[in-house]
Amino acid sequence: MAFRGIIRSTTVSTDLTTGTMNTAINHFEIETALQRAGSSWSASQAHGLLCSRLAVMGAEGAADWLTLVLEGADPANEAHQEGAEMLDTLSARTYRQLSERQSEFEPLLPDESEPVPHIAAAMAEWCEGFLHGLVSNVKDDDLKQKLADEPVSDIIRDMLEMTRVAVEDDDPDENEEALTELIEYLRVAGQLVYEVLSEFRHPLALPASSNQNSDDLYTPASKTPNL
Repeated sequence: MAFRGIIRSTTVSTDLTTGTMNTAINHFEIETALQRAGSSWSASQAHGLLCSRLAVMGAEGAADWLTLVLEGADPANEAHQEGAEMLDTLSARTYRQLSERQSEFEPLLPDESEPVPHIAAAMAEWCEGFLHGLVSNVKDDDLKQKLADEPVSDIIRDMLEMTRVAVEDDDPDENEEALTELIEYLRVAGQLVYEVLSEFRHPLALPASSNQNSDDLYTPASKTPNL
């Protein structure tokens, strides 16, 4: 079975494996919005990119993400604006899921009622997006070293394998069970990477008298200045 054996001994903390799942974000709606806006990104791929951008840059990463995901789309198109608003909602909810550290984060994938091959393909796209956002344009030597160290290096290797995952038809029940395990792994791994990279996120400008942590702030992506 092609799913088995992907996850080795990556040190993902079990602290993050409990809690309620937020199902308010609909994969189909985001996929449709991206297509109507003229984006070349799939919903899962775009969400994976968002998660790693937020991990590396914090809330400021949302503007960079939105620009990339909607690159080439006509801003005068009404569907573009509708898509941007929906993506703003997605980025805000994802940011809160990660920053509030209450284990509500989950990768944006098709509903579990969809065929396993369809979900597996979206899972691979999520990993592609996450890895692209994590390793592209990394210029800070300390950040490069952090990505090369455990546990992030193990997670990167696992996700690379997941981008090449294939579904065999020999045992549907085993396929579903293995896919569930991999999705849970991504949920925990995404949260862990966000935690591990906290020291590298750019702080937002705060008044000198403010005691508010910059990680608790969020500006909609469409209103944040481009980096």
